[in-house]
Amino acid sequence: MDTVEGGPRQRRKAQRRERILEATRQLLRDRPESVISTERIAERAEVSPATVYNLVGPREKIWEALAAGFMDEFEQRLAVRGDGGPRDVVRSTVGLFVDDPVVSRRMVREWEDSGLVLGRSPLIQLRRAMAETRTQGVLRADVDTDALAATVATSCVGALHQWVAGLIDDDRFLTRALFALDVALAAAAADAHRDQLMAPLLAQDTA
Repeated sequence: MDTVEGGPRQRRKAQRRERILEATRQLLRDRPESVISTERIAERAEVSPATVYNLVGPREKIWEALAAGFMDEFEQRLAVRGDGGPRDVVRSTVGLFVDDPVVSRRMVREWEDSGLVLGRSPLIQLRRAMAETRTQGVLRADVDTDALAATVATSCVGALHQWVAGLIDDDRFLTRALFALDVALAAAAADAHRDQLMAPLLAQDTA
């Protein structure tokens, strides 16, 4: 019996689960507005519908699983790039969605808890980056960087939903996300860095 975490049985389950999620992504890319059924996913993934249910859950759980996959990809991207500042985190987050627009738009529209889509890795990474910026003396020492990061994340979720609805394009999505970050940084700037952090705000067009 394989009871060791990460043993052969667990690895096979993880591989089948990823195959199921990739099959779902392929189906969405092929027909973006089609109904995604457990049976269609199982057929594309070459597993049984019961396997889809056991490894992912009912159909409504597919979107949650896809969101988790997005966050896994985000973590991998940041690991490759190394620790970056707050702007790197925001750029990577936006890039994650616009790189696979069909899947990400459908996921956000269908997932009931899509407002939480930035609540895992991006928010954690943004908190760390904000805290490091404060440690470097760029932000005031009395600033609550966790609250600052949460405020930026909320604004980014708003921009994400505008992008999903087709109200803004990829470039505007990034611009609005960075604008939210720059407003937060400028408001919390230490005196010696205020002009530096105000400069992006003066240069951006957010219309």
